[in-house]
Amino acid sequence: MTTSAPLQESQASGDTRPALIEQPIGAFFAAMAASQPDREALVSRHQGVRLSYGELDQAANRLASALLGLGLDKGDRIGIWSHNNAEWLLMQLATAKVGLILVNINPAYRTSELDYALNKVGCKVLVTMARFKTSDYLGMLRELGPARLPQLKTIVWIDQAGQGADEPGLLRFSELMARGDPQDARIAAIGATLRADDPINIQFTSGTTGFPKGATLTHRNILNNGFFIGEAMKLTPADRLCIPVPLYHCFGMVLGNLACLTHGATIVYPNDGFDPLTVLETVQAEQCTGLHGVPTMFIAELDHPRFGEFDLSSLRTGIMAGSPCPIEVMKRVVKDMHLGEITIAYGMTETSPVSCQSSTDTPLDRRVSTVGLVQPHLQVKVIDPETGKTVAPGVSGELCTRGYSVMHGYWGDEEKTREAIDPEGWMHTGDLATMDAEGYVNIVGRIKDLVIRGGENIYPREIEEFLYRHPKVQDVQVVGVPDAKYGEELCAWVIVKPGQVLAEEELREFCRGQIAHYKVPRYIRFVAEFPMTVTGKIQKFKIRDAMKAQLSLQEEKTA
Repeated sequence: MTTSAPLQESQASGDTRPALIEQPIGAFFAAMAASQPDREALVSRHQGVRLSYGELDQAANRLASALLGLGLDKGDRIGIWSHNNAEWLLMQLATAKVGLILVNINPAYRTSELDYALNKVGCKVLVTMARFKTSDYLGMLRELGPARLPQLKTIVWIDQAGQGADEPGLLRFSELMARGDPQDARIAAIGATLRADDPINIQFTSGTTGFPKGATLTHRNILNNGFFIGEAMKLTPADRLCIPVPLYHCFGMVLGNLACLTHGATIVYPNDGFDPLTVLETVQAEQCTGLHGVPTMFIAELDHPRFGEFDLSSLRTGIMAGSPCPIEVMKRVVKDMHLGEITIAYGMTETSPVSCQSSTDTPLDRRVSTVGLVQPHLQVKVIDPETGKTVAPGVSGELCTRGYSVMHGYWGDEEKTREAIDPEGWMHTGDLATMDAEGYVNIVGRIKDLVIRGGENIYPREIEEFLYRHPKVQDVQVVGVPDAKYGEELCAWVIVKPGQVLAEEELREFCRGQIAHYKVPRYIRFVAEFPMTVTGKIQKFKIRDAMKAQLSLQEEKTA
């Protein structure tokens, strides 16, 4: 976005060049593969798999043929319940080629959540890992059984190394692949009927209350978002992107896979689940030029005892996203990991996901303090949550997004869709933001995270950014907890850097005279880790719940 004059209100529109891609994913990828068949498309380090663009296209066609052989038709739903591997990417491409709707199932789901998700969207086929660490996926499926999953006709399990035992009544992924024909004429015939605005992907998002909602995304949604994300990173076929973030989430699937595939770049998976050492080893061994991650991942990599052993000088760009990016962490990533052109991205699953992103040439002060400008072909505005009116620059309010990236809707839930997307097509994000006069957006928190202490509005992120400056603090999360006198009080959960000792009074002393007295956390707890989702998002509601329970217990003891 470019502006010739300062904005008079907090609303901005992205560039309209280049034009949007109006092809379905399968056709676009087939053309990319034909243009550079021998260039490396995928490296899955933990599997020892390397595929060129030509080989990946052939394998995706073979799988598409095999899926049709299971009796699936265009528009049918097929689930993928797995951590990162080559099979995940093949499923993403194969389903898109023949119009099957891929349903991303969170690997952290357990039986009740799986039951709900599969039945909500009517999955006919599920492709799953057999097990991962302590998670027995096939065991959970056996526990549910056909009676609880009446629409599920076929279970395919990914038979990787060390998981080769027979599973009665279930189909091996390798066996499924062997059934397919990459020259199957049905692939082209179905492909010719697909449109860019056909739904192609369902991702479950929990929102703030109630059951998970199935955000339904189209070819047009995610293909274009992946393309413009890659443009902001200045990706080319020479780039090699290390993707340790989960594929089941938009971060891995769109910001990772599709950003690469729309630019002819190489996808590199360091492992099936996140491990900081494996990431560092992979970046060095594969000469990766890009690296994605949520802030907690970058912190884990930077603070790994062996960090200094690795040559990361090949790195150039990448994305830090998923949760607010601490300024001090961002500075370390740029300096110590050679990520001078790293970008910040902001979005939500319902917007495919990215609405705003900094670019490789955004001034560093803006890159570490904002989420950049609105993406091409999109609009964003900041509104007063009470009146709905657009606020002036610098004033906080709810961020709304409109344009090609807004989801098709929540699967089978028109009421929730209408609550999220207003009649003018604006997606209401629930995030509090400010926009400056040049259009740079800063996320200041969630509407539900705002703490009101004695009538003072406090944004937890502001306090977190300040506490990060303490040399002994590795990570910190701030929440509000109930208080009889002030309504709410601040609570900080702090992870101390390895080998350091930090006391409550030392941290409070650090705050005195530097921030307003009402912003100094009343409660400080030192913890080893935060409750978080599999994608690395901090679950602040669990921190609040734990503190409420602690405080109630203390009150009972003193009563």
